[in-house]
Amino acid sequence: MARPRILYVTDLSYPARGRRYGDEDVRLTARLRERFDLALAHPLDATALMDAFDAVVVRNSGPVLHYQAAYQEFRTEALRRGTRVWTQLTGLADQIGKQYLLDLTAAGYPVIPTVDRREDLHLLPAADRYAVKPKQGADSIGLVFATPEELATTPLGGVLVQPRIDFRHEVSFYFVDREFQYALYTPDPERRWELAVHRPSAEDLAFAQRFVDWNRIDHGIQRVDACRTREGDLLLVELEDLNPYLSLDLVDPATQDAFVAAMTASITRLLA
Repeated sequence: MARPRILYVTDLSYPARGRRYGDEDVRLTARLRERFDLALAHPLDATALMDAFDAVVVRNSGPVLHYQAAYQEFRTEALRRGTRVWTQLTGLADQIGKQYLLDLTAAGYPVIPTVDRREDLHLLPAADRYAVKPKQGADSIGLVFATPEELATTPLGGVLVQPRIDFRHEVSFYFVDREFQYALYTPDPERRWELAVHRPSAEDLAFAQRFVDWNRIDHGIQRVDACRTREGDLLLVELEDLNPYLSLDLVDPATQDAFVAAMTASITRLLA
């Protein structure tokens, strides 16, 4: 029987800080070839190639702000043609920018308080410094910190403002099709990409699951990034539903196997 044909979108040469996108995707595609016929493509080539495949898997393709027009064309054409894309293009989070941080703040979710208008700055808790980040940002590109005095004269068009949080560590929860797979955290918050396995509590998992269930994705990967405050509470930093790096090399072989099995089953369901 013919095997499903998968176009796997990745930028093997993207110079990510503290991560090796290419290594992760080479290892992952080697496993996926056990079930699918698979070809790798650069994100700039995805639109031209996708009609020859049964589905497109978007993985470590780098921040789309580096090729925003090409990414928007891919989204538009995939939706118009009914192309099966994994992760599905129905997400409400990083797939379409950072508006969700404003929406979740307004809805009372446990997220770092976020505003985008000067007249709303008073709604933020007092802080010695504030993070100012582009609404279309990624990978900390364009992120700056400002004191309250500096914030008073900082242009706020197209950016988000958040108080800088004093936290114990950051923690990321990885999901496939709304099902939790594993979690990693930063033992030293000053060394963001030196991660270790985190054994989440029931409360931790409930926190992460709430955001995954809020997002309207049935097939694909979501990574819930959070910070733990000095008081022990978790606050959402980012809900990555576009092309989250997985740090699979940091988990044990059994967890890797379980993740690959979940991903394979999810793509198979999408094709069905």
